[in-house]
Amino acid sequence: MTGTRSTASGQRAAAVGTNYGSIFTGDVQHLPPAALRTPAEVPMPAGLVLLPRPPTAPFLGRADVLRALASSLSATGTGDVTQAIHGLGGIGKSELALQYASGHRAAYPLIWWITADGPERLEAGLAELARCLHTTSVLLDTTTTDAARWATLWLQSHPGWLLVLDDVERRDDVAALLGRIGHAGHVVITTRRNVGWRGTAHPLALGVLDPASAAGLVSDLTGREDEAGALATDLGHLPLALEQASAYVAQQQIPIAAYRRLLASHSAHILGTADADGDPERTIARIWLVTLDAVDARHPRARTLLNTMAYFAPDDIPRDVLTAGDLDPVTVNEALGVLASYNMITLTDTTAGMHRLVQAVVRQHDPDGAGAEAALALLWAAKPDGDIQTVVTTWPRWRHQIPHIERVAAAIPDGSATMALAELLGGAGFYLWVQGRHDTALQYEQRALAITEAALGPDHPDVGTCVNNLASTLGDLGRPDEALPLRQRALTIAEAAPGPDHESVGTLLGNLAGTLNALGRPEEALPLHRRALTITEAALGAGHADVGVRLGNLAYTLNMLGRPEEALPLQRRALAVTEAALGPEHPDIGIRLDNLAGTLNDLGRPEEALPLQQRALVITETGLRPGHPDLGVCLDNLAATLSKLGRVDEALLLRQRALAITEAALGPGHPSVGVRLSNLGHTLHALGRTSEAIALFGQALAITEAALGPDHPTTGSRRRSLQWISDGGTA
Repeated sequence: MTGTRSTASGQRAAAVGTNYGSIFTGDVQHLPPAALRTPAEVPMPAGLVLLPRPPTAPFLGRADVLRALASSLSATGTGDVTQAIHGLGGIGKSELALQYASGHRAAYPLIWWITADGPERLEAGLAELARCLHTTSVLLDTTTTDAARWATLWLQSHPGWLLVLDDVERRDDVAALLGRIGHAGHVVITTRRNVGWRGTAHPLALGVLDPASAAGLVSDLTGREDEAGALATDLGHLPLALEQASAYVAQQQIPIAAYRRLLASHSAHILGTADADGDPERTIARIWLVTLDAVDARHPRARTLLNTMAYFAPDDIPRDVLTAGDLDPVTVNEALGVLASYNMITLTDTTAGMHRLVQAVVRQHDPDGAGAEAALALLWAAKPDGDIQTVVTTWPRWRHQIPHIERVAAAIPDGSATMALAELLGGAGFYLWVQGRHDTALQYEQRALAITEAALGPDHPDVGTCVNNLASTLGDLGRPDEALPLRQRALTIAEAAPGPDHESVGTLLGNLAGTLNALGRPEEALPLHRRALTITEAALGAGHADVGVRLGNLAYTLNMLGRPEEALPLQRRALAVTEAALGPEHPDIGIRLDNLAGTLNDLGRPEEALPLQQRALVITETGLRPGHPDLGVCLDNLAATLSKLGRVDEALLLRQRALAITEAALGPGHPSVGVRLSNLGHTLHALGRTSEAIALFGQALAITEAALGPDHPTTGSRRRSLQWISDGGTA
């Protein structure tokens, strides 16, 4: 064998080819034979264990993962001998490794823990192992590099040990060590990064605790059960956050509810505060800020993107929203990959997610709110194009964006709000109105109006649009008296600009007439509907979908006035126009079919109405969400036709379902609930269940009178129905 020859010069110089200890030169220096032992000659110790601390108790919610780790790292030597546990900072990676190591002391004669967050600390940890194994003082005077090399060769030479490399930043930092020690023992690696391990180690992703285990951990650590589950939810079931919060509650001796209030108002500060006996370096904020420093070094765009994502809702952020506007998709996707590699976000082909506590910490370090403005710009650039009411293909995008619009809007104070935010809120509110979610729509529309009016003045056409949309929602919430002055104001704004013959004036006239109908004033509504139809036909053409709306509304008012024979041709034309404009399966077709069937019923032709209503129900159930209030209308109208045809048993089931849907969608005090109760009462009376019917008529009267007032025509109708059935009226 040939090798490199070492040379030395000087009075006491020494030259060696390979050395695992110190060389002392001088006139008298004797080294015992053991001091010169090679790594292979130093035997395996019995029960040498170095762990950073005792394992946490209780250890909840990780039994399955712990078993999987034990199975993979079988003490018999089968299976994968190197396991990389990756996950978000604070998720419990180190604790899982600690639980495994502590629970398997008997299986390993040597268990050694090294904090390996950089090459220097890895080398220092190996050197310490060498000095513990080599019981003489020889290795005390070697360099750290020489001692680490000796430990590496020792691990290579002895089977059956467990080595834990905690908090590894890069695979390359440990790759050389793993290559040298081979499969002699077992290695557990914990890391925030989820890339680069396949082929080197078996990756094991660690997620948050399940809700029950998270709540149990809080209860055990605080000795309190009230609101433990709620706090666990607030903290996203993240183990370290749960431990930190529980320690704070226990130390301060405060109720969990009080901590939750603190967390809501000072989340980032609380997350960065350790208990008196805790390790500040282990606080959530500290852990993630260290990660963010590493992210900064990896990709210049990643930190900015994370700041932006911190203002979105935590789950299901559409990736194409993050690349909207002028952003380069390649750069954004590279940045997302870096963030996902550190487990700061989760990533699928179409969406990204970010833990809510990570968001809180990141937002705390964005005092100027630049991330919120960037998030708003992305959402505005990605908003769907097209009429929300008629272009159903826009609905999925609006549905996905609603939670993110809500979060971004909450982060921007009114004083900083722009028209971009107003447009997003207005669009979201209109979508929610179309979907029958009127309570939520109201909040969006009220803020959209306030922002728009402050930015553009009280008479701007955009203000008129906001006023009109708000009136529509109030009307559908059973508040037509509040809607009326808004309808009148919106019409006044539009008639001034863009002018009395503009298509928007036709829309607003029709809407004002609809509110008058709801107030029981159809004779005032009729001329407005006629004028609305004339303007819309002239502005948009006779085949436009809006013409179908005007025709249907005019026909509805004629029905209210007891003129169904005039309404019938208008309803037929409304259906034909809408079907030609929007297609046969659009949800608006269901409305037209149902209205036509209602007119046929008014004319005493229920057998013709039935197939129209059955088709309307199929379209409505297919096109709208299951709890949409329009579905309640459709079911109730179909039940009316079945009753007219003598099929009362079938009608009862539909009436009951219609009532349940309407109550859930609009609330128990909505006047539409009064309609459903009254109709169900009629059906029960027809089935001979008079006492039940009287109770429902009484509820219907109370709701209607409270919502519409004692003098409204519908209130009078309810009062007469109750009197009639109480007097023994017959169906």
